Amino acid sequence: MSQTADQMELREEDIRKHYAAATALLTGFDHSPRIARAAAPQAADRSPGIPRSSRFRSTTPGLATRRSTAQHGVKLRETIEAAGADDALTTPLQATALHALRRAIAIAQALAESHAEATGLADLKRANLANALPANRRTEFAERLTAEALITAHVWANALAALLSPHGSETTVEIAEVEELIADNGQIMLHGLLWELDRDIAAQAPEDARLIATLSGFAEQVMEKTAQRARSAPRLAAFESAAWHVAADDLTLRGFTPASKAAASTLTMSFKKPHEVVGNHIAKYQAMKLAKMLMAYDFTRKLNPFAELGGFIFTFMGDGMPGTGKTTLIQMMAGLINDYCQVAGYPFRYQNLSTENIDSYQGKSGQNAKAFIDTILDPGVIGFGTIDDIDQLAGKRGDRQSSAGQLEITAVLMESFAGANTVVRGNCTFGMFSNYPENVDDALRQRAGARFLVDGPQTREDYIDILYLLMGKSHDIPLGDHEAFAAQEIKRAVAASYAAHARPQEAALLQVFDRVQSQIGPLDTIARMGSYLKAIQQADPRFTGRAIKNITDAVKVRAMDFELPDEWMEDPELFLFRDYDTKAAMISELRVPVTAEMVLQEINRYADSEFRYADTSDEAAIEAMVRDYGRQDAAKRRYLEEKG
Repeated sequence: MSQTADQMELREEDIRKHYAAATALLTGFDHSPRIARAAAPQAADRSPGIPRSSRFRSTTPGLATRRSTAQHGVKLRETIEAAGADDALTTPLQATALHALRRAIAIAQALAESHAEATGLADLKRANLANALPANRRTEFAERLTAEALITAHVWANALAALLSPHGSETTVEIAEVEELIADNGQIMLHGLLWELDRDIAAQAPEDARLIATLSGFAEQVMEKTAQRARSAPRLAAFESAAWHVAADDLTLRGFTPASKAAASTLTMSFKKPHEVVGNHIAKYQAMKLAKMLMAYDFTRKLNPFAELGGFIFTFMGDGMPGTGKTTLIQMMAGLINDYCQVAGYPFRYQNLSTENIDSYQGKSGQNAKAFIDTILDPGVIGFGTIDDIDQLAGKRGDRQSSAGQLEITAVLMESFAGANTVVRGNCTFGMFSNYPENVDDALRQRAGARFLVDGPQTREDYIDILYLLMGKSHDIPLGDHEAFAAQEIKRAVAASYAAHARPQEAALLQVFDRVQSQIGPLDTIARMGSYLKAIQQADPRFTGRAIKNITDAVKVRAMDFELPDEWMEDPELFLFRDYDTKAAMISELRVPVTAEMVLQEINRYADSEFRYADTSDEAAIEAMVRDYGRQDAAKRRYLEEKG
């Protein structure tokens, strides 16, 4: 096994030597279920009058043999070949499934073997076989066997899901809960999983598309369950902190994280140029800076200098009225990142989490959200994930109208954006967008490290520019006394927008600001600004320590208040292909000093957004109560009239 800077190479010869054993497992073995029920599910109903002819693979020429019906016999190969339409030949997708299964089993066994040698489990196994296992190491032996079982199961499912991902379709199936997870050792774990998979295929896969969907869904469940079990299992630190690369499949396995082939997604959206985003100056400027920040990511170090130096935006929220340009902002940012990645030859992956991911099946909504997060977090790509209309997608805790699926998504997003296991490498960013941010759970909203107020065109020049842009060129109407898009010159517009935040813009916050400033004087020191923050917290208890962190992060972004030069994006040799330390030094030279004025502007910007959300949320709650009281009065009057 060879080793690179940040991962070990799982050699092809180490994988292929397990092919024979993997093929034997697919051909047949006996298993007595210990957790799941042994009764096999009923096969799917078929139209009356159409016979069911099972496929077979005869081992004796001229002899037709049918599959054994022994209660605990597992012949996964025959089950797959018998799935689908009546055809005596194996279909291409069935062959693909079998090859993927064999390959995944071999990868899992090879990695488990390597892990056993590295951790001393192999020596304990040999001592146990020789009846020479010391009594004081029996507990360790049992714990390491359990760890091996979880590793084997997760790696098998991980590899299987990745190998089948190019063959997936829109077809979905409901997979029963995986139960036969027997963590005695790796081999027994595989026996239990293959036994249960055999039952699911027989019940769920009457055609090729459903076969692939069944295999993929089963693999996802196994990954989820083994990752959960691993959180409380001992002896797994070595596996969780390591990474293995399978060159032939361009596959990287990192602990209990779902694997990816680092493939870029194919974008079909209509990209927008920066000048086509009218108004929204600060949001546009920060989106343009963030697109370039992502490109500083170092694929060798698996870290971005901006994430280490400060100023990287991992999560942000864009809010504004309908029609103010949130979708256009997404199209602009995705287009910029896509263009930069094409120049550099980096894989770029964009994905949106939409309301289609809310599922009535318990736990599925959370799985969909976790798959979305893992897809974007993949350290082998530059990622941009968006969550449009997050107020509809993620439920607000305590809101009786929030469905179980919405609350599952909220829990996943909160854990992923600022949980104990969150690691910000700087290769990706997540944007949450909403017309009604006051309806987003407070704790989830505060996990947005930056706030983009998407308020659309504001000035006379903005409205002329947007009319000129949308009219296109299929007319002869003169432009008149106006220089098109001059008002959208970003640096001038952003400077004016930042200056506007020298004082708060929300009336309730402005009262706090004026009171504090009249009591202690200009807010030009850390102590005075700290007093202002405390006064804000007294006015709004939701203004917690997380809000302070988000403000200081925003200040660090302002310290990086520069755009990486365009030529650095156009010629990768100038910056993108430099080593990590060189890139970090080049970025440090461009940093600007942090001033008290800058800090105060960011306090006001963030606090303005919180007061805006709170006012809107309170007003909505008051209106709802007024409607309830009105209905109660009407019901009381009708009741008295009918009674009288």
